[in-house]
Parts: sequence; C-alpha cells; structure tokens
Amino acid sequence: MTLKAGDPAPDFALPDQHGDTVRLSDLRGGKVIVYFYPRADTPGCTTQACSLRDAHEPLEVAGATVVGISPDKPAAQAKFDTKYGLGFTLLSDPDHAVAEAYGAWGERSMYGKKYMGIVRSAFVIDEQGRIVEPFYKISPKDTVPNALKALG
Repeated sequence: MTLKAGDPAPDFALPDQHGDTVRLSDLRGGKVIVYFYPRADTPGCTTQACSLRDAHEPLEVAGATVVGISPDKPAAQAKFDTKYGLGFTLLSDPDHAVAEAYGAWGERSMYGKKYMGIVRSAFVIDEQGRIVEPFYKISPKDTVPNALKALG
C-alpha cells in the first residue's frame, strides 16, 4: 500500500532520541516532513539527514518541522543526532509498524540478495494532517529540493 496526495497521514506515537513520545497529531497546525531512512550513521542516511539539517532555515521559513524515522533504537538515534548536530526529531520504529502504514517498508535488494527493509521515503504533510506529496524511493540528495518544492 502506498499513500498519495490528499490521503490522511497515518498517526503515530513513537519514542524520540531522548526517550520522549512524539505523536504526529501533536504537530497538527504546522507542516511536517516525515522521512524514513534505513539506518542511522550510514553513508546515504547521513547525507540525507545532514542535507535536512543544512536546510533548516528554508524549511523553517516554509513552516515545516522535520521528523526522521528508522528502526534504530533511541540510543542509536541520539548518537546519530549528537555526532552530526542534526537538531531535529528522530523516532524509533523498531517493529516497522509506522513504516508499513506509510508504505515505506518493502522488499529491497543488495548484491542480488532480497530482504525486507525500509524503502527510503519522504512525505510532506499539511497543517490538517494530509499528505501533500509522497516521495517513495527518494534519493538522499533529492529529499530537500523535492520537499521545498512541495511546500511551495
């Protein structure tokens, strides 16, 4: 299942890198970029996270909050945040239930071996909690430009 523009964004309640529970519904009233990444502190995930960090000002001007989600435990998320000074919310989805709800969990392939994992994806969500634009199988370097374009 994949989400499309206009669909309600599935709500979630997940622990962040500090152990606090974050709910998507608590972010209503503002725009949110929710992105799913396979694993903290790996090359592609670091490129993607640092590009979002570096785009803090234009994203803030657009009224957007950034939320990253991966299967990593909160401690790994905290280490990733600290190491790169990310400064935005990173959530732990170890059973990948939220990733599945967003269609960001699926078959992947590496060196000819197939396995189930995170499909790198990003979603721009409006103030009412609806998907503005979904980006499945997004490149780490395309996350910010695509999100900014969707934000208008």
